[in-house]
Formats: sequence, structure tokens, C-alpha cells
Amino acid sequence: MTNKMYAIYIKNLNYFSFLIVQCLQPTMAIFNNTTSSSSNFLLTAFPGLECAHVWISIPVCCLYTVALLGNSMIFLVIITKRRLHKPMYYFLSMLAAVDLCLTITTLPTVLGVLWFHAREISFKACFIQMFFVHAFSLLESSVLVAMAFDRFVAICNPLNYATILTDRMILVIGLVICIRPAVFLLPLLVAINTVSFHGGHELSHPFCYHPEVIKYTYSKPWISSFWGLFLQLYLNGTDVLFILFSYVLILRTVLGIVARKKQQKALSTCVCHICAVTVFYVPLISLSLAHRLFHSTPRVLCSTLANIYLLLPPVLNPIIYSLKTKTIRQAMFQLLQSKGSWGPNVRGLRGRWD
Repeated sequence: MTNKMYAIYIKNLNYFSFLIVQCLQPTMAIFNNTTSSSSNFLLTAFPGLECAHVWISIPVCCLYTVALLGNSMIFLVIITKRRLHKPMYYFLSMLAAVDLCLTITTLPTVLGVLWFHAREISFKACFIQMFFVHAFSLLESSVLVAMAFDRFVAICNPLNYATILTDRMILVIGLVICIRPAVFLLPLLVAINTVSFHGGHELSHPFCYHPEVIKYTYSKPWISSFWGLFLQLYLNGTDVLFILFSYVLILRTVLGIVARKKQQKALSTCVCHICAVTVFYVPLISLSLAHRLFHSTPRVLCSTLANIYLLLPPVLNPIIYSLKTKTIRQAMFQLLQSKGSWGPNVRGLRGRWD
């Protein structure tokens, strides 16, 4: 081989090697947790516990499995059983669907960080995930308000329950619940998309969350941060006030009942909803305050609050409603015993909360 031919061969080999490196670079970045591009963020599951991610992933996967199977089962039972086609069960099916979507939204990034150390996420993918996380959170808050309204009408005005919560009324409420996040969050997403960000920063969560992402803008981050805080206080705060006002009226009506057994029965119908409200709003408010008001909050605490905020409502809501609500529990047992053959009627089921 002449020197000229050898030089051409080396030149082509170097060019071919360069092409291979360029093609494999995105794939290599997925499994590399030490370097990052300036146009990406770095996700974090549990700071300081990276060596134990494999073991941590076992309980996390169990919780995700419970959330997926539990909410899917409740949604399927309510859809297939005609005796459960009533307002209170419609709202419960909406809650299960929202919890299911919220779980699916964060599942790829959480398992990607724990299993494959796939920490890098592009700005565009981060914005999309951030929009869906906040949209489904707002949807769940709206569904909880609708369920509070259902309990208010059922206890305070039971004679007109069927005439107030008709199928058309439930359809209107469902449309309002779906349109509400788009109206408030789409302008915020468009505004964030026009802002430049510092790349390569580590986030405290295995998903993108607005109060933390907005810290890494080139412009003044406090403007967008307080705008997001205002929206959260306005929307979620309004929902909380409506729920509290509904339960004040419910409590006043229940205290006016003479029979003690009827009082206990009326209050027992609200236990599941009160638990669902608690497990949703307490982690949400705690995580938001930890990012916006307490700047010295340890990253481990923020990560723990984020995972509680993600997993606690989807995991506990199916358990609470299946254990407390006898009709749901019986329908689930009948669905499992039928082995896939679902009949149109459910014997022994009554359209009420036990």
C-alpha cells in the first residue's frame, strides 16, 4: 500500500468514526449521568443515594403498580357496571382517570433515572412533561371540587339530588374540568417557551416542576415564579375554599339531624372524599412552599416531597374507596370472579355510599 493510499484510508476511517460517534452520542447521553449538554436539565431521584437506586426502584415500582392497577380497576368497574352509572361514581371514575394519567406522565422519567441513570432531559421534553404534570394536578383539584359539590347536594338537598345532578349537568361539569387547565396553563407554557434557560443544572425531582425549572432562566426568575404562585393560589386556593365552604354547610346540616345514627351515616359518606382531599393538597402545598418560600430547603427533602406528591394520591385513592365503599368493593370482586365476562347487571349493589 502506497503512502497516498494509506493517507486516503486513514482519512476515510477518521470520517467514518466521526459519523459513528455523532450517531451514538444521543444514545450514550441517556446512560451517562456525569456529563450533560448545555441545552438539557439533569433529573434527580434521591440525591446522595445514587448507589441504592436499584433497591429504591423496588418499592417505587410496587407503588406505581398499585396506582396503575387500582385506578384502572375502579375506572373499569364504574364504566362496565350499569348500576354504578350515577353522579357520585362518575366523579370517582374521573378521579381514577386523572390519577392514572398523572402516574403515566411521570413513570418514564422516574424509572429512567432509577434503572438506567437516564438523567438528561431536553428543554422541550421538560416543558411538555411540566405542562401535563400541572394540568393533571389542576384536573384532580377540580374533580375534588365536583365531588364536594356532589356530597353537598346529596346531604343538604337530597330530595332534588336527581334533578340537580342530571347527566347533562355532569357533562357540563366534566367539560369545565377539562377546559379549565388549558385556559390557564397554555398561556403560561407559551410564555415559558420564549424564555432562555441555563442548561446543565440538576433538578431536585425525577420530573419537571415549574417552581424549580423557572429558577434557571436568564431573565428575572422571580417574575415567572410569583406568577406561577399566583395561579396556584388562585386556582387551588379557590378550590380549597369551595371545598371547605361545602363542608361547613354539610356539617351544619348534619348537626341539625336529630337521629344520631343518621348523623353518623351522613358523615361516613364524606370520609373517603376528606381523605382524598388531604392526601392531595397537603403534599402539593408542602412542595410548593418548599420551593418558593424556603430557599434553603435540602434537596433530599424536596425530592421526598416530590415523590410523595406524585405517588400518594394515585396509590391511596383506590385503596380508600375500595375499602370504604361497599358497592365498589363488591363490584370489583364480581369483576374478578367473572374472569373477563362482565354482565350488564350487578346483584346486591345499591347506588349509595356505605
